[in-house]
Amino acid sequence: MELYNSTLESGFILVGILTDSGSPGLLHTTISVLYTLALTSNGLLLLVITMDARLHVPMYLLLSQLSLMDLMLTSVVIPKTLVDYLRGENAISFEGCALQMFLVLTLGGAEGLLLAFMAYDRYVAICHPLNYMVLMRPRICWLMMATSWTLAFLNSVIHTSYTMHFPFCMTREIRHLLCEIPPLLKLACAETSRYEFMVYVSGSVFLMPSLAAILASYTFVLVAVLHMSSGEGRQKALFTCSSHLTVVGMYYGAAMFMYVQPGSYHSPRQDNILFVFYTVITPALNPLIYSLRNKEVMGAFRGVLGRFSFIQDGGCQCHIEALQLLDGASYPVLVLCGSSTL
Repeated sequence: MELYNSTLESGFILVGILTDSGSPGLLHTTISVLYTLALTSNGLLLLVITMDARLHVPMYLLLSQLSLMDLMLTSVVIPKTLVDYLRGENAISFEGCALQMFLVLTLGGAEGLLLAFMAYDRYVAICHPLNYMVLMRPRICWLMMATSWTLAFLNSVIHTSYTMHFPFCMTREIRHLLCEIPPLLKLACAETSRYEFMVYVSGSVFLMPSLAAILASYTFVLVAVLHMSSGEGRQKALFTCSSHLTVVGMYYGAAMFMYVQPGSYHSPRQDNILFVFYTVITPALNPLIYSLRNKEVMGAFRGVLGRFSFIQDGGCQCHIEALQLLDGASYPVLVLCGSSTL
């Protein structure tokens, strides 16, 4: 097959879900609304956790990282998709394609690892509440976040550089919403079967241990919850853990379909639907799932909204509050003049 020798100069054409849709206008509006919701919900959650020192504990620090990853992931893909539809152009440069692939792999991989660490955090909070501040001390929490970013970065560098080194064929059309490994390999003019197997193996190695750790953590949590004497604490823990497992199911379901499923089972339409779900719907829902019925987050949100009026009034408060963990355990927080010290 003749090689397309000017791919580096001319780049690719993204033929995504808006191009193939029977109602592109309606789909464009829907994706725009979901993207706005994702930006707003994740931005507000980040703002609240950053501004309220009472939420500077491992559970919420990890949650803020999840919001940051979701915010960045959806912004890497969706704005270009929406603008390209309005302009009637779907071109992306070779360098832009490589950058987009690198960012999506980094953010997606980091989120998968972070979800495993968040599951461990819930396991410690419910099964070992008295040792929570020891097992989840700040150094360990920051190490978890750094590990998520570092391993995902290294994985992304390897796959992006290897995928983009292939020569590509005459067609420049990527039948996908964004530059990703499976659709790009279909354009390669070289033998890619070994690398496709490597992608399958590395995807399994990257995703399956994290998923196993999550399932193990929540199994222990479920056993502990069923033995709780407090009905209210049991109900709260079950609701919170079921919400977390919903997020895990949405993320790992889409990721395994994309990277663990053999390439012969991929179809452009299926991949596009999965990535709309993965890059728009999940980031929009995650903040709502994690914080909508969380009293600490909602209380902090109301506090942030009232902070400016509080400062204008010149008021000053000094009292002790308790920040509750999921199983009902709590520890004191000193709140002084709108600030707080753990």
